[in-house]
Amino acid sequence: MEFPDLGKHCSEKTCRQLDFLPLRCDACKQDFCKDHFTCAAHNCPFAFKKDVRVPVCPLCNSPVPVKKGETADAVVGAHVDRGCSSRPRRNEKVFTYRCSRDGCRRREVLPVACGQCHGSFCIQHRHPLDHGCSRGGRALSTAG
Repeated sequence: MEFPDLGKHCSEKTCRQLDFLPLRCDACKQDFCKDHFTCAAHNCPFAFKKDVRVPVCPLCNSPVPVKKGETADAVVGAHVDRGCSSRPRRNEKVFTYRCSRDGCRRREVLPVACGQCHGSFCIQHRHPLDHGCSRGGRALSTAG
């Protein structure tokens, strides 16, 4: 054999395969073959140092701690149900942007502004011809 020091044996007790391109575990610093290099595959005792993912609440952007054995979705859902700081209250109005066209009482969640008169309109009256744009220039679209 020309290269006696080439490669290492897998550190997994049940494997011990000679691997010429061994992979080193970041947590326990031992060498493993391609089948056992993940922390889960060789039951790494230091895996807790690597797996430090903390889910973030999509509403209030605050981290939600998850204990070992809990699923992140269930914990974040419980956080939202328990009283997330940015959860809309029952008396809080969600549809706040009222259509500026005369006679229309619709409201939208997001503002839909006209490019000519800069008024806020509902989806049905968003085009200049649909709301009778008060600006003197010609209409940008011919929708009707």
